[in-house]
This record gives sequence, C-alpha cells and structure tokens, in this order.
Amino acid sequence: MTRKKSNPQILSSVSYALQILNSFSTFEPTQKVSDLANSLGLAKSTVSRLLSTLASEGFVIKDKNTGGYKLGLSVLTLGGIVTNHLEIHKEAAPVLYKLVNDTKETAHLSVLDELDTIYIHKEECNQPVRILTHLGRRNPSYCTSSGKLLLAFSDESLVEEVIRRGLKAYTSKSITDPDQLRAEMDNIRKMGYAISTEELTQGTRSVAAPIRDYTGKVVCAINVVGPLQRMKDYQIPAIAKKVINAGIEASERMGYDKRFLG
Repeated sequence: MTRKKSNPQILSSVSYALQILNSFSTFEPTQKVSDLANSLGLAKSTVSRLLSTLASEGFVIKDKNTGGYKLGLSVLTLGGIVTNHLEIHKEAAPVLYKLVNDTKETAHLSVLDELDTIYIHKEECNQPVRILTHLGRRNPSYCTSSGKLLLAFSDESLVEEVIRRGLKAYTSKSITDPDQLRAEMDNIRKMGYAISTEELTQGTRSVAAPIRDYTGKVVCAINVVGPLQRMKDYQIPAIAKKVINAGIEASERMGYDKRFLG
C-alpha cells in the first residue's frame, strides 16, 4: 500500500481509513493492526484509533480470538445500495438469469476498475460441480474472458499499461508475451467475444461478450464460466452465440440501437 500524494483538499485521516478498507480482500479477509501500520507507514496507535472509529460505524469488526479485524455489515449495506442503483445491473440482471438457464453454467456481469476486472453481479448455476467465483473480487484483466473482452474494446493505452506493469503467469496457459496479448485483442475485436481457457485457474473455461450503452460504448462484459469437462472445445461456438445474444439483449435494454449507431 502506498501513500497518496499530498492534496490540501484531502483529509489524511479519511484517506488512511479508506486505504484500510481497501486492504481487505478475498485472500486477506483479516487484517492486524501491526500489518496495517507497516503498510501505511503509521504508528500502531494511530491505526488502532482509525480501526476503532471504523468499528463504531460497523465497517469493521474485531475478532476477539485473534485480535484481527474483518469487514463489517456496513460495507455490505453500501455495496447493496450501489448494486441496486447501477443501471447495468438493473437492466442486465434478467438477461443474466436467462443465460444461466440457456447454458446451465454460472454467469457474471463484469466491469474494469483501473487495470483489474471485478464481478458486479453473479447468477449461480444448479450444477453439482461449480466454479468458485466472488463478487467484488479483483482479477487480472489479461487472464479472464471478461477482462480481455473489456481491454479489447478499451483505449489501446490501457492494454499497454497492463503490459508495462507485467504479465504474471497464473497458470501455464496465462498470456505472458506482450505481442501475444496484442494479437489476442485484435482477435477478440474481430470475433466479438473472448475465451479464456485455464488462464487464471486450471480446469476452467469462460466465454464473454460485450454490453454496450446507448452511445455504443462497451461498458460491461457478460460471461459464463464452467469446468472444462462441461465446456468442451466443440461446444464453444454454440455457447459463444448464446453469450453474444445475451450481450446484445442487455445492450438493447441499455438503449443501444445498432441500426443507428452501427
């Protein structure tokens, strides 16, 4: 965690409190005062006061057994408010549900946040074997079908920034060569959808298509994800067609009209 550049309009205490909240993740659901103090470069007493303030408002909870802190229900409440008022969520949720019924696999809505992909909505399938995914979790954009799709339809400079920061290999199938990633972007734009096969997690495959707003801009990705044994090579064209059609339907619900915008 790095300190922000000084800005007279920003209250440092609020900034540090928000950095504390942003330090929690799926992989690090619990944070200790000493670890936060080290990462923020603050005294333990200062971090302890910040956490006590956040706890008083329900944003964190102290674990009496370990002394560490976890996120509280106030975070969930705010997240629900944001989700319920996202136009994309409201318009695409019925389409997502239909896509799950059509493909029998779990489906998501995803957006880019800086260089990462975040699931903002999820519809679980009823299969006995499911792929574990998490709402709000950050995934490297170049390793997922949704992320690659969103990168492909974003400004080219964003792809170059992803490359500049390094293409880490999460599996043996992850794209780590810059030229290969650039070629993948071209291919996605030509096909109109993206595929990720074991690029982030072994044994999984996903297919994503764009959702456009009324201006024609790609603002979200819709995808399905499942195990390789259910999403075989020969099934991908049919699955991709269903995901593309779902993306078109969601786009039309957002006001997109291809007849006028192309």
